[in-house]
Amino acid sequence: MRCALLAYEMNGQPLFPQHGAPLRLVMPGWYGMTNVKWLSHITVTTEPFAGYQHEQAYRLRATTDEAGTPMSRIEAHALMVPPGIPDFLTRQRVVRAGRCVLTGRAWSGWGAITAVEVSVDGGETWADAQLDEPKLGPWAWHGWSYQWDADVPGEYVLGCRARDATGRAQADRLGWNDGGYANPAPQRVRVTVGR
Repeated sequence: MRCALLAYEMNGQPLFPQHGAPLRLVMPGWYGMTNVKWLSHITVTTEPFAGYQHEQAYRLRATTDEAGTPMSRIEAHALMVPPGIPDFLTRQRVVRAGRCVLTGRAWSGWGAITAVEVSVDGGETWADAQLDEPKLGPWAWHGWSYQWDADVPGEYVLGCRARDATGRAQADRLGWNDGGYANPAPQRVRVTVGR
């Protein structure tokens, strides 16, 4: 069951203004524009709310001229913690040759995460990652890990993608929309495996 939350604290401390104090509406599994900050009152209506953010700003559309569809639940998505030491000149990361544990988080607003796949060759092939036990329910981030045998020195492009219980999965390519919202493309991380 999904329910809206009214937050007045975060981690046992009063909510900071930048996080929405005095009160913030939290809609688990929905994009950020539904998590209203600085809430001071609630008005109950019988019709869907027709505010600017929902009716005009946060909509999936190809051009600004079309109405588009409103954004709602978060699509399945995964991100990895970039491994290694950053090399700011090449915009790559350096990893020592040998076993490398890749980790990250996955989430979806449609259903529980059922799989995360990892690629170490720029998306040519994919392998299943190990999912952590879901401790906080289906709408929270779900941890994952992958054992990469980075034995051969060279340049690599790592990637990750998620799938949820409803069958939604990240697309291999970014689908265009005018606002750049709900980016489904798998994350790409360039790394150099050293000796």
